[in-house]
Amino acid sequence: MNLSYKILIGLFAGCLFGLFIAQNDSQWLNGLPVMIAPFGSLWVNAIRMTIVPLLMSLVIVAIGGTEQSHRVLAIGGRSFCLFAGLILLSSSFSVLFAAPLISGLTLSSESAELMRSFVQQAEGRGALPPFSNWLINLVPANPFSAAANGEILPLMVFTGIFALALLKIDPQSQKQLVEFFAAVKEALFVVIAWVMALSPYGIFALVLPVAANLGTESVLLLGSFIFLTCSLIVLLASTLYLILGLLGYDVWRFARTMAPVQVIGLGTRSSLAALPATLAASRDLAIDQNTAGLVLPTAVALFKFASPLARTCGAYFIAALYGIELALPETIAIALAIGVLSFYSPGIPSGGLLVLTPVFVALDLPVEGIGLLIAVDLIIDMFITGANIAANMAATLIIERYTSGSFSDVTE
Repeated sequence: MNLSYKILIGLFAGCLFGLFIAQNDSQWLNGLPVMIAPFGSLWVNAIRMTIVPLLMSLVIVAIGGTEQSHRVLAIGGRSFCLFAGLILLSSSFSVLFAAPLISGLTLSSESAELMRSFVQQAEGRGALPPFSNWLINLVPANPFSAAANGEILPLMVFTGIFALALLKIDPQSQKQLVEFFAAVKEALFVVIAWVMALSPYGIFALVLPVAANLGTESVLLLGSFIFLTCSLIVLLASTLYLILGLLGYDVWRFARTMAPVQVIGLGTRSSLAALPATLAASRDLAIDQNTAGLVLPTAVALFKFASPLARTCGAYFIAALYGIELALPETIAIALAIGVLSFYSPGIPSGGLLVLTPVFVALDLPVEGIGLLIAVDLIIDMFITGANIAANMAATLIIERYTSGSFSDVTE
């Protein structure tokens, strides 16, 4: 059976079995999620252990392996422009669709009070570091420390500078280093293939405890908000497929190839954890690996396509929950501010919620409402990750088209 189908079976089996456990009073069954959860964590760790060396190898081979430095700059510049344009699209969706739909939600005083009570139970998170600190830390004082701490963006800055320096050294030394990292990259793809073979079981072990602990009560309590936000994320993601179709790409092939990668994203809630599978999918789509090696790591570090839409939905919902009416200028200001700050948000599960605090403070929205969003963010963040993964690959395809002039042999 195709691995994609096995992964989907693992996802649905974990959901169904987890919901069965949630509705069962058996003490033995209720203990299963605790026993199974470590296997999911082991599988995620197996993915994560490849990320840092793989990122460094990809960037070094992509930049150091070419003598066309202007092509590297062109890919980088077009990537940032495309990311900004797609983030603007996400923010526009918030104003056009989220604002009127969420304002139309009818909340009884009892329901609103019950939802606010969740704030007291919500898990808090630390605040974002000051922007000046974030800017300074983009150039790591110790790249090894950045690698050990999983600080991907500073690590990529160092790796990019190192790779550009290779273009200025003796050609023979440059060739040896590039060949070394190319061999590292190929070996890591073998490791990734082994880990991917275990992905149906890893997804099952990740999803089952979540479904068993969540049950149906929380989904029913805030079902309107969760369903609305996830539906808008799906609608936003569908625009990517429309864009690729208009550009002449085989959309069905893209969707079929990306589906198992998105399932991994749903389970891990991390585009970074899904990066090895995303890179493997780029090979299946016959994307130039130098282009993929530059665009995909940059996208994972900077680009959170669906986050502005989802987090703006959250801000609108909290305003409605607390009876605060937002005028059109305020809805636009919230959407644009969250869109800009999404580049600054950390790439961790629910990390996009951290950008809400300065926006809430600036517009006098109740900051304590962020606690409620954190409490119910699990399902929404899964959809965000799935959409982000599709956006990362779609952006790579578009960049390749306008760098090489065509989709080469990946179109019909």
